[in-house]
Amino acid sequence: MSSTQKALLGAAGAAGVGLASWRLFFPYIGDDIRTIRATKRTAGAIMKAMIEDKRIIDQFEAAVAKHPKKTFVIFEDKYYTYEFVDSMANRIANAVQKLNIKQTDTVAMMIYNEPAFVWTFLGLQKLGIAAAFVNFHLKSKPLAHSIAVSEAKALIVGEGDELLASIDEIRDELSSLPIYVYGKCRAELDDRYISMDDLVIVANPVPICKVFRQSVSPLHPICYIYTSGTTGLPKPAIINQTKAIGLSKSFLFFNFNENDIAYICTPLYHSAATVLGFFNTIDVGATILIGRKFSARAYFDEVREHNVTVVQYIGEMCRYLIRVPPNDLDKVHKVRVAIGNGLRPDIWEEFKGRFNIPLIAEFFGATEGTTGTWNILNKPGCIGRWSPLTRQFGPPRGVENYLVRHDPITYEPIRDKNGRCVLVKPGEEGLFISGVPEYITSFYKGTKEMNEKKIVRNAFKDGDEFFNFGDLFYLDKHYYMYFRDRVGDTFRWKSENVSTREVSDAISTLPFVQDANVYGVQIQGADGRAGMAAITFNHGTTVTTELLQQMYRKMEHELPSYARPIFLRILNEQIVTQTMKHRKIELVEEGFDPNKVTDPLYVLDNLSKTYVPLSLDNYSQVIHSKL
Repeated sequence: MSSTQKALLGAAGAAGVGLASWRLFFPYIGDDIRTIRATKRTAGAIMKAMIEDKRIIDQFEAAVAKHPKKTFVIFEDKYYTYEFVDSMANRIANAVQKLNIKQTDTVAMMIYNEPAFVWTFLGLQKLGIAAAFVNFHLKSKPLAHSIAVSEAKALIVGEGDELLASIDEIRDELSSLPIYVYGKCRAELDDRYISMDDLVIVANPVPICKVFRQSVSPLHPICYIYTSGTTGLPKPAIINQTKAIGLSKSFLFFNFNENDIAYICTPLYHSAATVLGFFNTIDVGATILIGRKFSARAYFDEVREHNVTVVQYIGEMCRYLIRVPPNDLDKVHKVRVAIGNGLRPDIWEEFKGRFNIPLIAEFFGATEGTTGTWNILNKPGCIGRWSPLTRQFGPPRGVENYLVRHDPITYEPIRDKNGRCVLVKPGEEGLFISGVPEYITSFYKGTKEMNEKKIVRNAFKDGDEFFNFGDLFYLDKHYYMYFRDRVGDTFRWKSENVSTREVSDAISTLPFVQDANVYGVQIQGADGRAGMAAITFNHGTTVTTELLQQMYRKMEHELPSYARPIFLRILNEQIVTQTMKHRKIELVEEGFDPNKVTDPLYVLDNLSKTYVPLSLDNYSQVIHSKL
């Protein structure tokens, strides 16, 4: 036994770990040590950056000074050096400085995955201006809401006619908000828009004086990233300067360094792509390959061509990748780590083995959360350790995390006779909560009530505060954690959180719909849950081809593609609780199986742009199709 192991054993014994617990996790103490070392290494780097009052833009400019000619961004076979990206960011900063936008104001960005996203964001940071990352899939009311709730003083729209068309549709709702558009000159725009290209071309590429950002508080937002909420509309989660620095050290868990090339093809408006992939690349001065969008067939060709060493995934991506027919080049690449979340246990080993991935680093976190968990142990399906040792020597004070027992009806923590939360034991499922550090004063840009809902107070002692992730983990007998499910009114599909309220609101505006209850259902072999709506029509309504086509058009116009219900169930009467709230349990259990459901069922048909009947005759074909 090593001296480290002896020290850990002694410390855990002093912490009151009993013989029974020892027997359960002692064979796995090596995994505890690896986890603790990685946690301490990362926490030390975060603390050092906080003491030095570093910001993301400081890290970027340090990387520019260290290796200006090094490639920072690769995009569609074009290589952009740190020096070039810095010069473009300087142009953005100098252009924006002349506008009527003050330091600490917010500018909304609606830009596709492309280098302009990178230098626009960095240019705003040189001025201390927060960026609101607007989901470019949004349309109509959700889009207008996302821009309005950010309280942005301007909107920058990326190159692309579809983006401008989405904005054009809601332009009147944006009042006098200045809108700057990439990819168009002044002559191509009407007087409601301003050419961003025209401003950037004449802007000075030299650095702007750092005094413009020196007075920006560490608590000031660097960006807002939107999440779905029970309000039914996107909520801007706050990433402040200090939190961003902490997140930019996350990849130190697997020794990410300046020699790495990371590949990201998920949307940059997501926290996974930006605050993890993008920010961590800046932190160590590495290179990032940005894909415009995910393509399963082209994925590993891109990886091989650009010598990628770190790939970032979401669970659904891995399933799509293994559906591509095998070929002799599957194992020919330089990838050393695949990092992401949502890789299901049933395909973990297949993905790892087929593509010869040395390490899969699975993590759990939330954009608005205060901490996360990491599995750097190659343990299939696991999201980290929560043993007596990792609790004793794991996350630093202020961001400790716990698994607590919960009420299966309300999903609130169960309290003991003293009013304190109760920790789960091995073999139990629990609600994940983590401490709220001093540098996080709000989780969302919004009301006090919105933020208060996420806090668990007096959990273990008077005055303590914990963030309630609203997620359930299972703790196995050896203290490995596994994600179980999300609670509340959201579900995940196509890598996106879907708000049931947003979908039901869209359906309910149809003149012939009386009520709609939206929920997620599992499809065999698919990650996440597909959207399903149980609908009651107004009395006398007959389901016709035109009605189904009208429903399809409504969903296409009002909702992004991932939020549109895949299945419809037509009810004579909604199932409600005694307090007149929609009841989903029975609906979720029955799903869309015609063997269980006697009500009329319909399935989305994108080719015909309608919903078509779902019955025993086509059920097998539907569940084996790519939805």
